[in-house]
Amino acid sequence: MTDHWEPPLPAMPAPPPERAWRRLPVPPGYEAQWRRLVDAALEVGMGPDSLVEEGMDPIAAARGWKPATVALYSKVARYGGIALPVVRTPEPDPQTLELRPLSQIRTEDPEHLRTVAWCALALGWPGTVGQFRSLRRDQVHPTARRVVVRTDDGEWSVPGALTAWHAWESCRGHFPALADSPWVLPALRRGPGRNSAVGAQLSTQALQVTFAKHAVRTAQHLRMTAPPSRQDWAEALAVQYLTLSYDSYRRLALAGGAEPVAPRGAVRAKRSAARAAREAAEGSRS
Repeated sequence: MTDHWEPPLPAMPAPPPERAWRRLPVPPGYEAQWRRLVDAALEVGMGPDSLVEEGMDPIAAARGWKPATVALYSKVARYGGIALPVVRTPEPDPQTLELRPLSQIRTEDPEHLRTVAWCALALGWPGTVGQFRSLRRDQVHPTARRVVVRTDDGEWSVPGALTAWHAWESCRGHFPALADSPWVLPALRRGPGRNSAVGAQLSTQALQVTFAKHAVRTAQHLRMTAPPSRQDWAEALAVQYLTLSYDSYRRLALAGGAEPVAPRGAVRAKRSAARAAREAAEGSRS
């Protein structure tokens, strides 16, 4: 097995894409991302050599990947030895956004309450999707005034999340499988997987889809309920929510001053916050 991608000799045809991918080592620490990259490439019939020749555009178009996602998987490909050009990760756009409507309770639906609790916790504990997927209930401690999240990496105090947390805990108490589940964000129904069950650990993809659905529904709610004096504000916010991903939500929370939980996105968030402060200062002087 080679330790990096090598182009085929001029007189030799490239191996079939699936075989070519199997020849490459999986970059340590990026096993899940590498698997998703390979699956996406095979969907469009691309091997490592095609990826170098054509770049990430065919995969991004087929999967609907945004620039930040393209930048991530380009980095993963380079870690695996594929000579792709460096793609700069875009800064959060917009740089600031009102996020509180996503953490407000509107219905008693379990899926809604679970996502609202997630969003409320993420404003003070902006973990990645993977970190929230693995977050256990015994790591979340409600007090009289706030929720405290304790992990092996430290302790975070989350103000403003008590209502959402208690509503979700009360809801799951009505369902034995959810009440017994150790996960903060458990599955609410069986999925297609063999090991899927109510109360089991959700997949990263399922969480991403859940957040996107919640953001769209919140956008619809804002449009329907905003008073006439707030229609312009609600419409502008709804437009942003329609395409908001959890990764962007997390970066915006970091840019708003939340203490970093993981290195990913923290540097960009600090740059974004500093740039927003400079622009505000320039605006006040003009």
